[in-house]
Amino acid sequence: MGSEVDRYWWIRLGQIREKLEKNNFECFLAKDAQEARDKILNELMPRIKPLSMSWGGSATFKDTGLYDDLKDRDDLEILDTYDKSKGPGAVLEVRRKALLTDLFITGTNAVTEQGLLVNLDMIGNRVGAIAFGPRHVLVLCGRNKIVGNLEEALDRIKSFSAPANAMRLKKKTPCVKTAYCHDCDSPDRICNVWTITEKSFPRGRIIVGLINQDLGL
Repeated sequence: MGSEVDRYWWIRLGQIREKLEKNNFECFLAKDAQEARDKILNELMPRIKPLSMSWGGSATFKDTGLYDDLKDRDDLEILDTYDKSKGPGAVLEVRRKALLTDLFITGTNAVTEQGLLVNLDMIGNRVGAIAFGPRHVLVLCGRNKIVGNLEEALDRIKSFSAPANAMRLKKKTPCVKTAYCHDCDSPDRICNVWTITEKSFPRGRIIVGLINQDLGL
């Protein structure tokens, strides 16, 4: 690795990989977004051979360049949940159908040092896919999402991830103005569905890519 910070995180990510694998997740490490992209396109996808694919809202997914690589593939059935050209009703239907794909790609709000995935959703399609439905789920995680324990994960999400994502999505919520959670009743509230994924069932269904780079929110 290139620097002391990279070496530090490479060691920590390796330790967390062991915890994730103990919890029945499949896991791989990547030194940066480019290496993660290459491993997914050249190793993971040829191995699991998906016929259909979709994704949940994830800045990390876009940061890797995978969205641009995959959205126009003609050798797969692609359900593009980012395509808003057909209106909100059609987008919701695509999100529903995405829960039955062979491969669903998403990010995560936090990964604990004990190997838990912690997420908070607005609609629930992202966390729903992690829990059940797609044959395989690929969860991409930058090193900035690593936290010490469940309490730190919950705090990170409510104090940073949720307000920052509300800003990114241009929601009309109090946290957009104040940068902290008000536990609001806004129609635009994105904090609706929590999931804590302690183990992958069946073993290896959820694949976690730990990336030694700050990515996403």
